[in-house]
Amino acid sequence: MAPPVNYVLLDGAKAASSQWKGKVMLVNFWATSCETCMHEMPQIIATHEKFKDRGFDTLGVAMSYDPPAFVASYAQSRKLPFGVAIDNTGEIARQFGRVQLTPTTVLINKRGEIVKRYVGEPDFAALHGLVEKLLAEG
Repeated sequence: MAPPVNYVLLDGAKAASSQWKGKVMLVNFWATSCETCMHEMPQIIATHEKFKDRGFDTLGVAMSYDPPAFVASYAQSRKLPFGVAIDNTGEIARQFGRVQLTPTTVLINKRGEIVKRYVGEPDFAALHGLVEKLLAEG
């Protein structure tokens, strides 16, 4: 099961993983200093845009060592279309199995179960196929 987490988005809104119920969630741990993260971000955005109207959502989790100003600037300049949380204390990363390597991406089904964990850039074609399958589940 995905761990229960509370977080604050860049816009100051408070949120919690309990709000994910009934959605397929992609949780992407990233950092502005991570080249692979920067390389995959356009595909993370494209994935979000492709499925967002069908019960899919994305949460970008910036690592605790990433300067908040860099994260905010990146999110604004790239117009990230999904929520971004800054994991100031590292608690979100700890709850998700002590995430240290970026990018780490976790795919969660509508029941809140972790279906797949990717360390490094996912095969996006395979990821899209899995998302399609999860969205089709009752």
